[in-house]
Amino acid sequence: MRKPTHSFRGAALGVVAAAAVVAVAGTGPAQAHAPSARAEAQAAVPQGTPGHLVPRELPPHPSSDWYASDVTRGLPETAPFCVEKTLPSAGATHRTFWTEYDTSATQIVVRTGTVEAARKLAAAAEKKIQNCAADWVRDYPQGTASGRDYGALTAEEGAHVYGVHTSYPDSEPGIHLFGVGRDGRTVTVVSWGEMGGYDQAPVADFKRTTTTAVVKLYHP
Repeated sequence: MRKPTHSFRGAALGVVAAAAVVAVAGTGPAQAHAPSARAEAQAAVPQGTPGHLVPRELPPHPSSDWYASDVTRGLPETAPFCVEKTLPSAGATHRTFWTEYDTSATQIVVRTGTVEAARKLAAAAEKKIQNCAADWVRDYPQGTASGRDYGALTAEEGAHVYGVHTSYPDSEPGIHLFGVGRDGRTVTVVSWGEMGGYDQAPVADFKRTTTTAVVKLYHP
């Protein structure tokens, strides 16, 4: 039986390899991740694009700085685990983040046409994350997965944080955190992941990250 292609290692390292990277703290890792031709070809994001997270706003890593790509139009080349085929590329911008280890993160922001469309998109993203563990086990029955609801946050017009853990024989387990939030007609999904279990998940810090991400969506 094939091993899961979206196990943590594949998801995290695939995002890093695909990102158009600009180091914002230090220089070493920037040399290891050269910008892809696809990213270089993408047009600059337009003025008025909702604000995105910066590395210092992510949960602190005990052994590494965070590094980030530019804010880029469209969806990332490698979609974050659990929300594949959920968010539209139209109206989307994204930024990927990584450390010198296996920890990585992604923020996707989608500006929809109406408040109602944004409300439906946020609900669809939450439902996909809520069902993620069951969907993963259905695809990979030799593995195990579980999800946790870490609750709603008071941020603009609402946000919610979830956790998903996956494990597959002879592979490293993965722990993932997700934040989904909305301000008006703009939705953001923030994902964080590394190898490990729930006890390693920086839930309190990630809740602050998610709150910050939602607050930064506002543009008058």
